Amino acid sequence: MLRPPLNKPSHQFQSWLQSITLNTPPGMANAGIVNIRRDVDDKFYRYRMPLLLTKIEGKGNGIKTVIPNMSDVARALSRPPTYITKFFGCELGAQTPFDEKNDRYIVNGAHDATRLRELLDSFIEKFILCRSCKNPETDLVILKNGRNEDIIRDCKACGERTGIDMRHKLVTFILKNPPKKNKKGKSEANGTATSNGGGVHAAAPAVAGEAQDNAASGGDSDDELTKKIKAEAADLTTDTALQADVWSADTSVEVVQARMKALGTLSLGGGGDDDGSEEDPDSPYSQFGHWVEENRGNEDVGSVQIYKKAEELGVEKKHKILLVLVQTLFTRDVVKEITTYKALLAKMVTSEKHQKSLLGGIERLVGLTYPELIPAVPKILMALYQNDVLDEDVVTQWGTHVSKKYVDKETSKKVRKASEPFLKWLEEADDDTEEEGE
Repeated sequence: MLRPPLNKPSHQFQSWLQSITLNTPPGMANAGIVNIRRDVDDKFYRYRMPLLLTKIEGKGNGIKTVIPNMSDVARALSRPPTYITKFFGCELGAQTPFDEKNDRYIVNGAHDATRLRELLDSFIEKFILCRSCKNPETDLVILKNGRNEDIIRDCKACGERTGIDMRHKLVTFILKNPPKKNKKGKSEANGTATSNGGGVHAAAPAVAGEAQDNAASGGDSDDELTKKIKAEAADLTTDTALQADVWSADTSVEVVQARMKALGTLSLGGGGDDDGSEEDPDSPYSQFGHWVEENRGNEDVGSVQIYKKAEELGVEKKHKILLVLVQTLFTRDVVKEITTYKALLAKMVTSEKHQKSLLGGIERLVGLTYPELIPAVPKILMALYQNDVLDEDVVTQWGTHVSKKYVDKETSKKVRKASEPFLKWLEEADDDTEEEGE
């Protein structure tokens, strides 16, 4: 999720604003922007990166090719810049000195920019793109099995894990310089190291107007997450997904009244917007909430239908819609349901505001509708965190500041008190990571 850099001069801030319109990380605006898959000739393709730039320095035996925007390219690909630089060296048989502190990456010898861009395409094919769906939104994961180590691409779009060619010379460098551990989620039992050097995923959050852009492209450039939502919705029509325990919900008069009361108080501290106040029964928020409430147990209604309904009402990108979604979609089985609807949540939660509204919905769900779920708050937060719906900074800030915005102060205190085991786990995981870095 992109945030404006702090304490930057005005011209740099304007550059950042320009980069946002291009759906690229800060610093890329000055370079030409190309599709990560350059074989895709679609101007609406959402995965983009800056065009690789080169600069020849020196002469004679000391001639070298400097790549001034290597960090920006690496950030777009969510890989450490050293991996790409080293890959160039392996393919060209050249030494590749680099200075990460000074952001300087070099390939010895004079190399044409076109040639290096072709090699970058090869790197993307071998170490970025999911072999199954060809989506660049992947992490490199090192799997340890005894003395053996394998590197796979973990696709965040389709969920597939596909291997890489372990015979490539770059593999040795990656194993000696593994990706930094991702603090989101637990390490796997067989020993995994994830994340890719702190880069921003190529799949940056959608910007205003993106939905219209995708529609204009004829739908062929649907991001893989949307495809996954559709696949998930199809799976939900199977007998397994329709087992009674999954769709069971308490329909007692007390619970229904509590839900309606929660829906009727959506304006707590929120206020209205261009789509009207949430307490207005004719507002799109109320319409959406009642529709989800009425259709939640319908076997023909899944993630796709829910998202399309929000889209139909024009609120799919509004952060307040998460407040309604949580209260009407989830039941006592919220922990399981978060995993069931993780693709839908990832599609709709695209900013810090969205995350805060989501947490507000959780406060109301466990504080007003199902008070017996308050002890399960750590499990609920863990499920959201492990499914990459919540950021560490956001949930930590939320957990340490009591607020009357969504529920009364006493309820807010109870919910946050219950969240302490999860917040403590986050803090300890953070400390462990810092110690490993030292």
